[in-house]
Amino acid sequence: MDAGIRIGIDLGGTKLEVIAFDRSGAVTARRRWDTPRGDYEATLGAIEACVDWAERKAGANGSVGIGTPGALSKVTGCLKNSNSTWLNGRPIVLDLAHRLGRPVRIANDADCFALSEAIDGAGADAGTVFGVIVGTGTGAGIVIGGRLLTGSNGIAGEWGHNPLPWPEDFELPGPPCYCGKRGCIETYLSGPGMSLDHARATGGQLEAHEISARAGTGDAACLETLDRYVDRMARSLAHVINILDPDVIVLGGGMSNIGMLYDAVPGRWGRYVFSDAVATRLVRNAHGDASGVRGAAWLWNP
Repeated sequence: MDAGIRIGIDLGGTKLEVIAFDRSGAVTARRRWDTPRGDYEATLGAIEACVDWAERKAGANGSVGIGTPGALSKVTGCLKNSNSTWLNGRPIVLDLAHRLGRPVRIANDADCFALSEAIDGAGADAGTVFGVIVGTGTGAGIVIGGRLLTGSNGIAGEWGHNPLPWPEDFELPGPPCYCGKRGCIETYLSGPGMSLDHARATGGQLEAHEISARAGTGDAACLETLDRYVDRMARSLAHVINILDPDVIVLGGGMSNIGMLYDAVPGRWGRYVFSDAVATRLVRNAHGDASGVRGAAWLWNP
């Protein structure tokens, strides 16, 4: 078989997705499997089967990149902070390299999202891309000049676990976060964060997509919740702009489907950015939920 394809795997808690690109960037194979939950050895075997299937389908051997929640510890080389808890504390990169007979690269799923959108997505024309996932959680990745920035601690882009900037008195001390602190950006900008904020203000229980839909029909309480959300996102992204000054910020995850954010947030963040004008663009992702698996393949971008 010819060499030169890139294989990406999105290793989630419930599904495994594989994609393969040829040297021109065309997709040659793509498929989903169920993840063998709770079984480390079976998960390794499933990944090996994914790679074998993709290579037979494409008629070529390839590099292998994997995206998954969590990150590799630079101390132990093992996976940490993954919601697929049976993978934590395991030397998954070494074990897969042994099984596959080649080096393997692994990155956080938000990093893979950012890389995908920077290489051939909504940020493809930009030098510096900050890729944000706002869904059930909040995370981000940084790509500069087409290269993923991981940082000396492997946590570059962990924007969701910083405190909400410029908090109002009524926002303090902030909701508790699973990380053990209070008032993290994630507790406000995730989908559950918006729902909890609406419940605190109104006593009503609504999902984030319901709040957005009702705001679109003029529901006053939902409009107020959405306005608080816009201002908090503007403050949070202004902090990023003040530090990183990216060309483009790309939104992904379920909250990225709220269409009014792309005008409303940049319309607000100028209050907080330390500049007389803000050229940074806020854009919707190009690849949707495929960005994670695509970005995993691009971990081997030359």
